[in-house]
Amino acid sequence: MTLKRSQGPAGTVVTLEHDSRVLAGNPLGDPSARKLHVWLPPQYDQGRGRRFPVLFDLVGFTGSGASHLNWKPFEENVAEQVARLVFERKMGPAIVVFPDCFTRLGGNQYINSSAIGRYADYLTRELVPLVDRGFRTLASREHRGCFGKSSGGYGAIIHGMKHADCWGAIADHSGDCYFDFCYGADWPNTLDELAKHRTRPRHAGPVDVRRLERGAASGLDDGRVRRFLEAFDKRGKPSTAEVHCIMNLCMAASYDPDPRAPNGFRLPYNLETGERIEARWKRWLEHDPIDLVQTYRASLKSLKGIFIDCGWRDQYRLHYGSRILSKRLTEAGVTHRYEEFDDNHSGIDYRMDVSLPFLYRALKP
Repeated sequence: MTLKRSQGPAGTVVTLEHDSRVLAGNPLGDPSARKLHVWLPPQYDQGRGRRFPVLFDLVGFTGSGASHLNWKPFEENVAEQVARLVFERKMGPAIVVFPDCFTRLGGNQYINSSAIGRYADYLTRELVPLVDRGFRTLASREHRGCFGKSSGGYGAIIHGMKHADCWGAIADHSGDCYFDFCYGADWPNTLDELAKHRTRPRHAGPVDVRRLERGAASGLDDGRVRRFLEAFDKRGKPSTAEVHCIMNLCMAASYDPDPRAPNGFRLPYNLETGERIEARWKRWLEHDPIDLVQTYRASLKSLKGIFIDCGWRDQYRLHYGSRILSKRLTEAGVTHRYEEFDDNHSGIDYRMDVSLPFLYRALKP
């Protein structure tokens, strides 16, 4: 990969510290005091009265806004990437916002959940007004967009569906969709990881499976999820399997929260038999973008731009879901741009060379 770094001005990163009212008292006990990083283009200080479109960067699982501003070997961070695109006149100047939405469960899906917190409200009701008050933005949905990859891509398309009054255009890179493929295939591994934290002794010989499973058939934790989370908190270096496990638990907390259940959410698979619990899985599918297009058709059609892409070697099989999503959008008469490329799920921020100019053209004054 050829390293691209702009020879032009870098712009300015401003860091705000604020205490979120929306996240105060969240169920995971995550801090409500957050840092918000805002990148201002070089043109911001050149004309004192000029106002700019705004782009919100929704990072993927285990990420935070600040991670997209870190120094990176052999490639740009997002601020450097935007600065180069502006300098090369591939897009006009825009303000880029980097929210911190990290949680004890490794992130969230940018939706409201009684088990995690009100992260959709945090973005739309708190951060958007905060940025509009503090900076010279074009403060309307016609000039405001969001973009992201993976969980962030999911957040972008869901916000385009459910919060079109806030966003005028969205870009979804390899976003979570077609849950049967992208999540279902990994749950057997998660069950194996959780089984390490079961406490009932095992004995060779006859097994009464009905007695063994007890409440597991209704998606309730028998204690192993709680013990896994407690052990994870103490890990200095979690394994890949443990990270995937907490990711699936985060998804359960996002898609099937239940204040009456242990840990505040239910599980979609029987912890002992591995059977999918269809009543619980139905709750997950209520959040699957491929099944929401018709419901939110009017909101999607109101957007000024929808960009979706995915690598055709995505290891989470998201290219299949992305194709279905594009097909459903076409069937609903929703104008969008869908692209594929020869890569997998990892290290694809270079694709923002395509999506960010697309967003700017959709949102420019």
